[in-house]
Amino acid sequence: MSAEILTVAQSYEADRYAAAHGVASLTLMENAGRAVAAEIGKRWSPRPALVLCGPGNNGGDGFVVARLLKARGWEVRLALLGAREALKGDAAAMAARWDGGTLPLSADLLPGAELVIDALFGAGLARPLDGAARDAVVALNASSVPVVAIDVPSGLHGDLGRPLDDLCVEADLTVTFFRKKPGHVLMPGRIACGAVVVADIGIADAALDTIRPQIFENGPELWGADYPWPRALAHKYARGHCVVVSGPAHATGAARLAARAALRVGAGLVSVASPPDALAVNAAALTAIMVKPFSDAAGLSHLLQDRRFNAVVIGPGCGVGPATRDLVAAVLASTAAAVLDADALTSFKDDPGALFGQLREPAVLTPHEGEFERVFHGLLAKSQNRIEAVRAAAALAKCAVLLKGPDTVIAAPDGLVTVNTDAPPALATAGSGDVLSGLIGGLMAQGLNSYRAAEAAVWLHGEAAARFGPGLIAEDLPEQMPAVLSALKDRLG
Repeated sequence: MSAEILTVAQSYEADRYAAAHGVASLTLMENAGRAVAAEIGKRWSPRPALVLCGPGNNGGDGFVVARLLKARGWEVRLALLGAREALKGDAAAMAARWDGGTLPLSADLLPGAELVIDALFGAGLARPLDGAARDAVVALNASSVPVVAIDVPSGLHGDLGRPLDDLCVEADLTVTFFRKKPGHVLMPGRIACGAVVVADIGIADAALDTIRPQIFENGPELWGADYPWPRALAHKYARGHCVVVSGPAHATGAARLAARAALRVGAGLVSVASPPDALAVNAAALTAIMVKPFSDAAGLSHLLQDRRFNAVVIGPGCGVGPATRDLVAAVLASTAAAVLDADALTSFKDDPGALFGQLREPAVLTPHEGEFERVFHGLLAKSQNRIEAVRAAAALAKCAVLLKGPDTVIAAPDGLVTVNTDAPPALATAGSGDVLSGLIGGLMAQGLNSYRAAEAAVWLHGEAAARFGPGLIAEDLPEQMPAVLSALKDRLG
C-alpha cells in the first residue's frame, strides 16, 4: 500500500511533475480512463452503461472510459453537462476521439442503465452541485444502479472529505490516481467513495520527493519496521513497565481494561496504581497485573520516582476535578511516557492552558470529539477538516494528539498526520477507548515513540475489533491481540 495522502493542490503538483518529466497531460488522461475501464472490467460483464461527463478534465476521463468500454462490446450512452463544442484542452481532444453520440445531461437518462460512470466533477470542485448535475445526482442516489466514480464522487470535496453542500454521488467504487486524497479517507467522504482503488497512470514516485507529503493512511507500512517484537534474549524488565492509574472503588473497570491491553500488547510488566478504597477490588480482579497503592498526587509522584515505571496511562475512570488535575501533574513531572485520556483531559476544560504548560514528549492525548472540544475550544469548528484541527492541536499541545472516531486522526507536533481507516463500527462500545489507551501505553513502555505507538495501537485496535466481529464488547479486544499480532508478524515477514 502507498500510504501517502495528497491534498488536491499536491495532486495537481504531481501532474505537473509528470508533465515536466516527459509524460504529457493527454497521456495521463488516457491512462486514467484506461485504469477506470480496467477496474470496471474486473467487476462487471458488458451491460448497458451510462457515462456522465462534466465540462472539465474529469469529463475528459469519462470520454476515454466510454470509448474503451464501447470498444470492448459494451452498450454505452454518454451524457454531457454543457456543450461539446465548449470543451477545452485535453477534454476536447478526448471528446474528439469518441465516435458515439452525446446526450444532454438529464436525470431522465438513468432508466435502462445497469452501470453508471460518474465523470462529472473531480476533487477540485469548489461549489455545490446545482442545476442538471444536482438533479442527475439526486436521481442516481435514489436508484439502485451501481456507480463507479472517477477521482472522487461528484460533489465531494477532495480535501474536506464531505460534500460542499448536502449532496454528492454515493459510489460503489472510486478509482483515483497516483495517491489518495483526504476525501477518500475522512468521513463521510470515505463512505461516499465505496471501495477505493488507486491506479498508476504514469506519475513517477519520485514526484513525492518534491511534494513531501505530510499526511498518511495508517498501516504497518508506516510503523512495522519499528514494532518492538521481543528479542531472543529479552526478559520482562527489558520490555517496559506500564502503570495505569485507577479511579476510586466504584470506577475501577476502565483502568483494568487499559492494563489488560497494555499487557496483551507486550509490555513486560503492568501495574494498576490504586487509591486505598480501590485496592481490594483491583487486587481481587487482577492476576498477572500488579497493584501498586498510592494515596494522592504526592503518593503517585513518589511511586513514579522509580524509573522502571516508564509509561503511565491516566484518565480512564479517574473522575473529573482538581484531584485528577493533580495526578496528571504528577505524571507529567515524571520521566515516564504518558497517555492522557478521558477524565485526565476533561479535568482541564476550564483551564486548558494549565495542561498545555505541563505537557511534554513523550506523551499522547487521546480525546474523542467531546473531549477534544473541552480542551481545544472551538478548534474543530473553525478548521476545514479533522486533519487540520488535530494538526493544530498537536502543535499547541507540543505532543502527539489522537482524535478518536471512525476516521481517527493522529498528529505530531511537527505537522505529520496519520488517518486510520480500519476501525469497524463495532468499536462504538463502552470501554473501547480505555483499551486503546492501554495499547498505546504498552507500546510506549516497550520503547516505541509516542507518534508511532499511537499509529500502531489504533491499527491493532481496529484489527482486533474486525477479527472479533459482531457482538464485540471492550473486554474482547485485548484477547484478540495474540491472533492480531501473529497475523501482523506474518504480514511483515
